[in-house]
Amino acid sequence: MCKEKYYLTTAIAYTSSKPHIGNVYEIVLADAICRYKREQGYDVYFQTGTDEHGQKIEDKALKANMTPKEYVDKISSEVKHQFDCMNLSYDNFVRTTDEYHIKQVQKIFKKLYEKGDIYKSEYNGLYCKACEAFYSESQLVDGKCPECGGEVYPAKEEAYFFNMSKYADRLIKHIEDNPNFIQPESRKNEMLNNFLRPGLKDLCVSRTSVKWGIPVDFEPNHVVYVWIDALSNYITGIGYDADGDHGELYKKYWPADVHLIGKDILRFHTIYWPIILMALNEELPKQVFGHPWLLVGDNKMSKSKGNVIYAEDLVKLFGVDAVRYIMLHEMPFGNDGTITYELMIERINSDLANILGNLVNRTITMQNKYFNGVVSNPNVFEEIDGDLIDLAIKTPISVEKCMNELRVADALDEIFVLARRCNKYIDETTPWILGKDEDKHARLQTVLYNLLEGIRIIGVLLRPFMPETSEKILDLIGTNHKNYESTLKFGQLETDIKVCEKPEILFARLDSKEVLSKIEEENTKIEEVKKIEEQTITIEDFKKVSLKVGKVLSCKQHPDADKLLVSTIDIGNEVRQIVSGIASSYTPGQMIGKKVVVVTNLKPVVIRGVESQGMILAGKDDGMFEIVSLHGLPAGTIIS
Repeated sequence: MCKEKYYLTTAIAYTSSKPHIGNVYEIVLADAICRYKREQGYDVYFQTGTDEHGQKIEDKALKANMTPKEYVDKISSEVKHQFDCMNLSYDNFVRTTDEYHIKQVQKIFKKLYEKGDIYKSEYNGLYCKACEAFYSESQLVDGKCPECGGEVYPAKEEAYFFNMSKYADRLIKHIEDNPNFIQPESRKNEMLNNFLRPGLKDLCVSRTSVKWGIPVDFEPNHVVYVWIDALSNYITGIGYDADGDHGELYKKYWPADVHLIGKDILRFHTIYWPIILMALNEELPKQVFGHPWLLVGDNKMSKSKGNVIYAEDLVKLFGVDAVRYIMLHEMPFGNDGTITYELMIERINSDLANILGNLVNRTITMQNKYFNGVVSNPNVFEEIDGDLIDLAIKTPISVEKCMNELRVADALDEIFVLARRCNKYIDETTPWILGKDEDKHARLQTVLYNLLEGIRIIGVLLRPFMPETSEKILDLIGTNHKNYESTLKFGQLETDIKVCEKPEILFARLDSKEVLSKIEEENTKIEEVKKIEEQTITIEDFKKVSLKVGKVLSCKQHPDADKLLVSTIDIGNEVRQIVSGIASSYTPGQMIGKKVVVVTNLKPVVIRGVESQGMILAGKDDGMFEIVSLHGLPAGTIIS
């Protein structure tokens, strides 16, 4: 086993809103790659995190009546929650508000300025808030941002610029000399032909109209613009120091082996970032891989389209490993992947319940039925065994070839080809017939051993993709041979071990109508809430509403609903119990002590078995709740 280093990063999630599964997919993909490399014996470092500065965040924080830091603390925590519910194995979660990162970005900016690569001028053009990017009139598509299709606004301000053209020829040569630097191949051609060869324009690297950012230390009315700030996380997160006093992690792991990013930000990672590194005299990453998008139906996920799906909701419906499988399997190497609830249910029923789960369950059941669960192998081989054994030996090699090219979906397919072959082997060898003939018991023992060994290999190979399922499979067959190397040779399953007496159902088949009905019911509730929020009232109607300042005395999770919190609130003349659907944005501890606005004259209702005596005022934006909180007014104050 090798001990080579392997450093993989993902793009850092922008903290403007709660991330949907299209955002989380990238981190699951990275996790599968890193877990696989660890299985092979690599010394892996896996970094992800959040990008926390910029005008959009400044605007969102103002709208939420929060400071930008309070806002990004909250969203970063939500990002981490969405990641962690997918059972990820990252080594570092970096934030661009980390003190070390801020200090190093300031030093990087100053170093580039002192080298003459950065100069002061004035920006006058068009700006997209959503992408935090500047564009010329000729770059627009139908008058809109060429990246996101959003509105652009005239912008004029003093700014610092990076001299991109100084390094363009050197970057072109690097890309041409290193054919794997940008992958897939089509992405490389796009960068060369659309951006580099036509000539690079200098890059705006500071802002004066934005306050929420890292100050340029030698000119504090400027803040460092997103690309130097955000992109530098790949080196600051592992201890880069602009003065050369690098930390041990940087010395060990840089250059990165892979920057894994979405195809929409490829230009920034394959042009701006390499040029910044060249200017700093640092090595370039070995590869930048621009993965495609995960679509819902035919559309990219968008809150405005109402087709956003969140990882935590899918996990509650289907389980962690089922969601990981769907995400990884449905994303082709070079094209956008498509998911729908119907497709998810079909994949779980066909691939996970029928092909994989049924194979494991019926093999272990037969081992218990015929031999009390005890594994043996008298080596009574027949010609038909050869096909299964040959495929089992070839499968780890095929998986490795796919993973070396980051073809994760194809790697999963190779494992399931072996599972299908094992199921076919059962039909070919007919163990139920062999079990009726005592003279055939030695043959039956061999057949079942071959199946269990095939399942063991499948179980080990699945670990990077479906870690919980992998462990369940290996525990069910009772093996201690769980390392990657043991898959490279057939026949490593121990004899005289005993399989689980009552095998667990790995994946239960889903009733499509029942699941879709449950999803529809949840969506209907959301729509009903929206309609209520959108209804207009007269001033006389509003006068009927009684609003008071309330202080939250205690708060706990609803015993029967993950999305609900139960708070006791002092409203001056009494204490009320109120149930609120804000658990996705607040923990009970964050609520205690807050002063909130309470609707006090609502008729009490019972919500999932718990009485609610009013309502806490809150807003919702991009899937995140924001309660209306006050500070100076005492509990019981009437709001009018």
